[in-house]
Amino acid sequence: MSSVRPLVLAVFAFAAGFCLLAAPPVARAEDLSSELESKEAQLEETRHRKGVLTSTISADRRQVERLGGAVARVRAEEAATRARLAATQRRLAGASAELEAAHDHLARLRAHLRVALAALRERLVSMYEQGSPEMLDVLIGEGDLEDIEARAEYLDRIHAADEATAERVRNLRDGVALTVERRAAVKGEIEASRNAIAAEGQALVATRGELQGRQAQLVDARGARERTLAKVRAHETELDGDVEDIQGRIAEELAATGSMPLPPGAIKPGSGSMIWPVDGPIASGFGARTIEGHYEYHPGIDIAVPEGTPIRAALAGTVAFTESEAESGGYGNYTCIDHGGGLSTCYAHQSAFATSPGRQVLQGEVIGYSGCTGYCLGPHVHFEVRINGEVTDPLSYL
Repeated sequence: MSSVRPLVLAVFAFAAGFCLLAAPPVARAEDLSSELESKEAQLEETRHRKGVLTSTISADRRQVERLGGAVARVRAEEAATRARLAATQRRLAGASAELEAAHDHLARLRAHLRVALAALRERLVSMYEQGSPEMLDVLIGEGDLEDIEARAEYLDRIHAADEATAERVRNLRDGVALTVERRAAVKGEIEASRNAIAAEGQALVATRGELQGRQAQLVDARGARERTLAKVRAHETELDGDVEDIQGRIAEELAATGSMPLPPGAIKPGSGSMIWPVDGPIASGFGARTIEGHYEYHPGIDIAVPEGTPIRAALAGTVAFTESEAESGGYGNYTCIDHGGGLSTCYAHQSAFATSPGRQVLQGEVIGYSGCTGYCLGPHVHFEVRINGEVTDPLSYL
């Protein structure tokens, strides 16, 4: 809402014309206005830098929170992976025990088979190569032919039983050997699964370390930006003091010139639905503007008038609120009127109020007096028109 050099010059020129001021006070005031513009430009740049730092710090904070969430998720995955690894390790231990037991069983069966086969071979060799006493007794012993045949059949059954026993042992051995192979394969699969889960866990640990490293770097960077922001805010406070001091000196210069406010004039109608709040030249228009190379957006128009000029309601309505300089900051003493249908008007930098919140005012009724409260270069009225809270060009309604 700060006006530019033309506003100050217009006010000073007006005061000079009204009170026949000499050149030196105007020159001094112009020097002060130049100094004020320089300080305000520095203040604007400092505030812009503060805004950038504040936004960056907020983004850093959100990123740190996102990284913290990612670390927490990785930790949860690590815990789940450790649980899977422990379960797989238990399965592997069980499979190893079963495989060892199967190996022992197989070794015992092989030993039994060796014993059975050795006994069978020994008996066969004794019976068929060296002759068996039992067989000789059968062949030459007393008894008829039927007894001899019966005894021979008995021996054949013994031999058959021996062979059957050896065959059963062989079959059992082969079955156990197959079991050993299968259990060895299962153990191999479990080991492979265990190794894969362990590798997954190591990858998660590495990922967590990387995320925590990025988080730590971001926290350090945010700390550095916060320290810079503290310095920028301190500089902003210093510049605020300088601006306030220069504004006070400008007021003293104006007072020294003996300038007097204009008496209330006639209502200045507009070509639209509203009247002009005051009758004076536009010192700064609506929208984008550049002050000494610094870009800013002006949400209203500045109308140059001497301090104490009555400000009239541009349209009938209800006073929505009034704010003092301490409350509104740069707007100074500030009044807004609600005209219904989402339309409102606002009047800034007043020296004094002439109305109160909730009061119904008529079009043209005096609601306050112009001044230079808040951020300004000289007495003027900052006038805004808002539609549903959004600023629009007041000249469309004047």
